[in-house]
Amino acid sequence: MPSESLRAFIHALPKVELHVHLVGSAGIETVLALARRHREAGVPTGRAELERFFTFRDFDHFLRVYWAVQSMLKDRHDIRTLVTGLAAELARQNVRYAEVTVTPYNHILDGMPGDELLAGLAEGRAAAAERGVELAWCFDIPGEKGVRAGRETVVFAVRERPEGLVGFGLGGPEVGVGRAQFEPFFTAAREAGLHSVPHAGETTGPATIWSAVHDLGAARIGHGTSCTADPALLDYLAGQRIPLEVCPTSNVRTRQVGSIAAHPVRRMLDHGLVVTLNTDDPPMFGATLEGEYLAVATTLGLQPPELARLAKNAVHSSFLDTAGKSALLAEIDSITRGDTAAVPRNGVQAE
Repeated sequence: MPSESLRAFIHALPKVELHVHLVGSAGIETVLALARRHREAGVPTGRAELERFFTFRDFDHFLRVYWAVQSMLKDRHDIRTLVTGLAAELARQNVRYAEVTVTPYNHILDGMPGDELLAGLAEGRAAAAERGVELAWCFDIPGEKGVRAGRETVVFAVRERPEGLVGFGLGGPEVGVGRAQFEPFFTAAREAGLHSVPHAGETTGPATIWSAVHDLGAARIGHGTSCTADPALLDYLAGQRIPLEVCPTSNVRTRQVGSIAAHPVRRMLDHGLVVTLNTDDPPMFGATLEGEYLAVATTLGLQPPELARLAKNAVHSSFLDTAGKSALLAEIDSITRGDTAAVPRNGVQAE
């Protein structure tokens, strides 16, 4: 059983989340609000029934819940509800900054006007800032929808370029969805100043990660758990200091690994990789960012200085500006030294 002092230390750390999907972040309160607003979607409107609906059973069930939430997002008010729900949960866990993955193509395909999506994101981001949580966006391609989705996503991202947009990603299934076909869109995004943050190596092998690096110019890798199967790739990622957005509970719940104890995060750390801890689709997998730190700490026997290093990894790997990073890093050092007064909670802005 983890000690209360360990829990308190993890909570006190100012944390950064780099891999969380907006639709997948919808918790019970948020989904209740959406379900009562859009009863035609058929999502349970009673708490007990909704909690049963949300209880993870298998990956197919996760997809059903995910798409049920997606189906209730009609306009800016729904997007704002989603963003403010995520911000409230991040604030509760002392998460100061998050780069949130948004898939514009899916929303627009479902009939939401692009300006409604952007307005909802802007309104939600402003409300989050009032809670002391700074949000940035990563617009990603739903890979299963092919090159058309890639083209339309990068055009939308570069043309609209909303405040806080820092990354360009690639999500969806990996099997049968080669990374290289999306190279022109990532090149355009990088030329426009966006950072490349594709998913790779979650459900496929090291070749997908190599492709993400060489074809897509990845600045970070989403998941990347299969890297441990290739010693040369481990050496490359460590040498190039390419961060990995590791989501342990997600990997266990989707049965990519058998348990936290069996997760390759230990080998990644031992090999000197830049590991960051993240939640992916937190309520749907029963995850929290504090819980990820706690699970890794108790399973791997990590001490507070090592947990602080993980928190610093996330700060360094983020796309915050220099001043924002410096403020968070100073506060992490202050907490690690046991200075409960710490550094004032300054706002941080994305580059």
